[in-house]
Amino acid sequence: MKQMNREFLKGLGLEEEAINSIMAEHGKTVNTTKEELKTAQTEAQSLKDQLKERDTQLEELSAQSGNNEALKQQLEVLKEANKQKAAEYEAKLHKQTYDYALDRALMGAKARNPLAVKALLDTEAIKLDGDKLLGLDDQLNKLRESDGYLFEGEAEPPKPSGYTPGSPQRGNTPKPKDAYEAGKQRALERHQKEEN
Repeated sequence: MKQMNREFLKGLGLEEEAINSIMAEHGKTVNTTKEELKTAQTEAQSLKDQLKERDTQLEELSAQSGNNEALKQQLEVLKEANKQKAAEYEAKLHKQTYDYALDRALMGAKARNPLAVKALLDTEAIKLDGDKLLGLDDQLNKLRESDGYLFEGEAEPPKPSGYTPGSPQRGNTPKPKDAYEAGKQRALERHQKEEN
């Protein structure tokens, strides 16, 4: 993904004021993404630490249990609970990774409003394979065809038809004429008047 910087925008011929506005908005998006990633990483590390602590407790109990049958049963219950927590952790981590990858893909696809685009996607049909989202491109292409205004550089949303106060109405706005054609038309009109 190409990094946005001032030199790139200047190369596009944008004015300084426009560049400042674009960089401010881009900075907000980048900072939000960084915060979300940092939160997810902190949470993931916390869950990993909890799992390690439980594993250590289970090993200590196992070593102390000896032949005590009640203690062994309690140990099995704890092991099962630990497996369940590990599965929950993996599912939560996978969901966070999926959501982050989907958000990044929508930003990369230049979605004007990623939340609106996400709401129109069939997220059940999109699968995360490593760092790729399978099935996303097809859905985005269909959305570009049906609702292109949701993406930057695509068509604008359809304008409502009907009366808009303060604007010239259809048919009332004269079409600009070529000066040559206007002069020719006047000469023909004068010539017809002279013949009559």
